[in-house]
Amino acid sequence: MKKALIIVDVQNDFCEGGALAVPEANSIIPYINLLLEENQYDEIILTQDWHPANHKSFASNNGKNVGETITLNGGSQFMWPDHCVQGTFGAEFHKDLNRDKVTHIIQKGKNVEIDSYSGFQDNNHFVKTGLEDYLKYHDIQLVEIVGLALDYCVKFTAIDAFNAGFITCLHFNGTKAVNVKPDSARNTIYDLVEKGITILA
Repeated sequence: MKKALIIVDVQNDFCEGGALAVPEANSIIPYINLLLEENQYDEIILTQDWHPANHKSFASNNGKNVGETITLNGGSQFMWPDHCVQGTFGAEFHKDLNRDKVTHIIQKGKNVEIDSYSGFQDNNHFVKTGLEDYLKYHDIQLVEIVGLALDYCVKFTAIDAFNAGFITCLHFNGTKAVNVKPDSARNTIYDLVEKGITILA
């Protein structure tokens, strides 16, 4: 069975000192590097938030405060601080992440009008990123997922992987949550297990 590791958004803005830092984000990087060292993957894929500066998920572009919610293109959109702007240091992958074996990079969130938490498609399910086609072209049957953040981009990437027909596993020690709400991490894990996704502790 061919398997892939999907490493979600391990970028400077989501790590310590970043514009949208996930608590304890840096602690998952050694774990991910160990997976890369000790396991044999047929494909290793990075996803990368890659927003234009005028992206409408940014509070600053809507005259809103971070944490507010607006309706955007018929969907609910949480207002984030500016982050992972194309071509900036914040959008770069963290220097400590071992990228020697990476086979493919998927950039997402490039459309000004629609956010894209999942590595597979935008939040409104209008446009796919090409990740599903890439995995199927390479005969991948099983995907393991790590990265940032558990309760947003990792969650929706895992759900979309499962829905696309891949056996889907999440490494609990390879992810951390934003925890906009206190129980967000715990609720996300319950939600993923309920859907049929395996949690590897």
